[in-house]
Amino acid sequence: MKYNSFFNIALRKSVVKRAIKIALVVGCILALINHGDRIIFQNMKPLDWFKILLTFCVPYCVSTVSSVLAIKQEVKINES
Repeated sequence: MKYNSFFNIALRKSVVKRAIKIALVVGCILALINHGDRIIFQNMKPLDWFKILLTFCVPYCVSTVSSVLAIKQEVKINES
């Protein structure tokens, strides 16, 4: 039986590793763009830290979904 459900693919080591790398790079850039002034002037509030955490979640999720869809498409092509 093949386990090609969304979550099985999303939790593969290669997918998670790639998503973390992309989230770190893109998340840092977005955090600096969106919160750079508060970071530099050390004027961060707890809500700002939460927003930065969410900023890193977005590229992680986008990368994961993209990887899963690409893998599923590749499997579909190879099966036909």
